[in-house]
Parts: sequence; structure tokens; C-alpha cells
Amino acid sequence: MLFYLFHPLKSDYALFNFFSYITVRSAMAFVISTILSIVLGKYFIIFMKKKQFGQTIRELGPKSHLKKAGTPTMGGAFIFISVIFTLLVCGNFSSKILNFCLFIYTSYFFLGLFDDYLKILKKNSDGISAKGKLLWQFATASIASYFLVTTTSVSTELYLPFFKSPVIDMGWFYIIFASVVIVGSSNAVNLTDGLDGLAIGPVMTSSTVLCILAYLAGHTALSTYLYIPYASGSGELCILASSVVGASLGFLWYNSYPAEIFMGDVGSLSLGGALGAMAVATKNEFLFVIIGGIFVIEALSVIIQVGYFKMTKKRVFKMAPIHHHFELLGWSEPKVIVRFWIVSILFALIALATLKMR
Repeated sequence: MLFYLFHPLKSDYALFNFFSYITVRSAMAFVISTILSIVLGKYFIIFMKKKQFGQTIRELGPKSHLKKAGTPTMGGAFIFISVIFTLLVCGNFSSKILNFCLFIYTSYFFLGLFDDYLKILKKNSDGISAKGKLLWQFATASIASYFLVTTTSVSTELYLPFFKSPVIDMGWFYIIFASVVIVGSSNAVNLTDGLDGLAIGPVMTSSTVLCILAYLAGHTALSTYLYIPYASGSGELCILASSVVGASLGFLWYNSYPAEIFMGDVGSLSLGGALGAMAVATKNEFLFVIIGGIFVIEALSVIIQVGYFKMTKKRVFKMAPIHHHFELLGWSEPKVIVRFWIVSILFALIALATLKMR
């Protein structure tokens, strides 16, 4: 809104050129989304309590979590509203790369919304079947990735951390690869969302790193200097990433231990999808393994636990995902959360350090 309103006036009034800078609009997006998320969160919690729309806790989880039953959920809804409103104010929708990520974010939002709706309506923790979720996720990611490759400057080449040049051109197989990255990210964030504030911390650190990478990828001089593949319009992802960080910070205001509200699948699936989409759009698919290291560890812990149990009928961890393992070892919930946040920050710094190691 501000971009379309003020950008045409910059040639006549130097002051309005101020709003054309991505850095300025990113800062504005962060502030707007943070404030809006905090304000909306207050009334959203009141509404959810009034309607008695509370979280159903899995009986197979740690017994200490049973007391959280009835806590309002679907907090990802006001995160989404905050992000979309902020983009309408600060974003430039002529960027096809921004629209690619926004399409993924929106589709996964409605997937999570429908899933949470079923859980609340039926008062169980099943929701949409795993096959149904995967079908929706892969269909969305595949369609979006096809248009990303065919309508933008994003190539089908594969880049690896520490390498200056692409290692291989995947051709049309890149669409499948990109879809796996996006779907994997969405589900990994969903698995991480098991403790108060646990998932939202790494979401913020990952979004911050992706914001920096998007700015570099959209800057011709900086991308050339750092051997980063240039992607026209990717700078606009800074607005999206900043909005996500701000809205997530506002959500954390209420989600910090002890949580007044949970994000639900409407939040975890959509935010995870948005992170994966930004990683694909900026050609950081493999670097995202480091950026979102906490999500990778959580997902791997489930895969290892399930696979090992099927083969040996024994468990590697006391419980998966791995944050429950540490709980059962005797770590208090706040200690698990903060330590995972610390690890997430370290992963983010390592990822940024790779930029000078190519």
C-alpha cells in the first residue's frame, strides 16, 4: 500500500524515495506486525476462551502436559493475519518470488486451519489424515515450484554451502526437490511445536537469516561478491521474513511459558512452509539444513525412533520428538525451550558464517 502510494511520487518529492528502500520497509514491517500481533492476540485469546476452543492433549505424550488441556489454540491465525496485513501495507506484489512464498504460506495456512477445526470439533488429536496432509502439501508445493522455475529468474541449479558455483543442474527434477524441501520444512516445524514457545524461537532465528540471505540474493553487487545466485525480486522476501519475525514475536508474548495460547497446525504448518519456500526461492535449500538445524534434529529424532522401533521393537529415545526425551530425562520445560533457542541461534550464526567460506 505504502509502496504503491509513495513510489510514483519519489521523482517529484525526495522524501517519498524513503519508502522505496527494502531496508526501510522491512523495519516498518517488523514494527507493524509485532504491534498488530500483540493486539490481535489479546482479543483472539478472549474469543477462543469464550468459545471454549481448547487444545486436546495426546495421551501418549508426557503426563505433565495433560494439565495443558483446554488451553486456547490456533494462535497461528493471528500470526497469519498480522503478516498479510503488514504485507499489504509494506509489500510490493510485483515480485513473483514474493507471491510464490505467499501462495505456499496461504495454502498451508488453510490446511492447518481445516486440520485444527476438525480437532476442535471432534475433540481429538487426529485431524486430517497424514496422507491427506501430504497430498495437499505436495500438490501446493509442486504447482508453486513449477511457476517459480518457469516465470522467475530462479534456476534449477543446485548450490551447496562452501561451493562458489552450482554443482548440478537438476532440470525438471528440481520441482520435485523443491517440493520435498518445502513439505519437509512444514512438517519439521510442526513436529517441533510441542512445548511453550519452543517452535516460535527457531522460526524467528530462521526467518532473520533468510531475510538477510534474501536481501543479498536480490542485490546484484553483493550477490556477485559473495558468490550467491542472483534472483530478481527476492529482496521483497525481506518484507515477508520481517513480518514473520514481528508477528512471531507478538505471538511469543502470549506463547511463552506458561503458554496462554498454542499456535496449532494452522501456525506450524504454514510457518514451516513459508520458511521452506524462502529457502528454495533464495537457492539455500541445503544451507537451510543448518539454518533450521533445530527443526532437522526434531524431524530426524522421529524418523530414527520410528525406524529403529520397527526393526528392533526398542527405542533410541525415551520419547520422540527429541524435546520430550529431554523432558523425561528430568529437564524442566523452560530449560528445554531456552537451550533449544540457544542452539538455534548458534545454527543461525554458523549459516551466516558460510557466506565467507565459498
